[in-house]
Amino acid sequence: MPVLPPLSSMRTSTLDKIEKAVIQLFAGRDANEVTMKQIAGTANVSLQTLYKYFRDKQTLIYTILDRVLGRLAARMMDHLQGIDSVKERLRKTLWVCFDFVDSHPHAVMVLSTAVPVSRYRNIAIYENKELLNAFLNVLVDGQRRGVLNDQVPLYILFDIFMGFISRLGLMHIIRQTQKPINKDFDVLFDMLWRAMAKPENP
Repeated sequence: MPVLPPLSSMRTSTLDKIEKAVIQLFAGRDANEVTMKQIAGTANVSLQTLYKYFRDKQTLIYTILDRVLGRLAARMMDHLQGIDSVKERLRKTLWVCFDFVDSHPHAVMVLSTAVPVSRYRNIAIYENKELLNAFLNVLVDGQRRGVLNDQVPLYILFDIFMGFISRLGLMHIIRQTQKPINKDFDVLFDMLWRAMAKPENP
């Protein structure tokens, strides 16, 4: 299979238009209803350009979602810096994720409906060891300090955190809730924290 040219060789404005078209089209339709021709037309680029840089529809979806989620990851990494408190680091991370839900609802829908969970690893950011290790280190630090539940494996804490974000974020969008999800941030974080914190001794 031929190697695809790097996206860095494409004009940023062109890539922006393709990203906007993918998010717009896949957020409101099943993935099998959207064609490469529709994407090219909506983005006002040639079909040849899409196949040159992305090869097929699935690669295009994965690449665009990686681009979108990469910006979220950069914000998460930034908010994890310079804070010692485990609770505050988790609080900041949750806020950034919910802010993403509020500001990018269509991207959340594309991630939830156009990509099977079993294929998430095809999105490069999910294999980003720097991001994953930075977050896992927060959980490890929390167990070591005795503030996070240490009676369950680390991956359980990770799944609780990620599941909380993905389920609440998706349903918030599906229900077309008018107020931003972060309007209820304090009470939501308190619920999450109580689920992950180390139980107090009787």
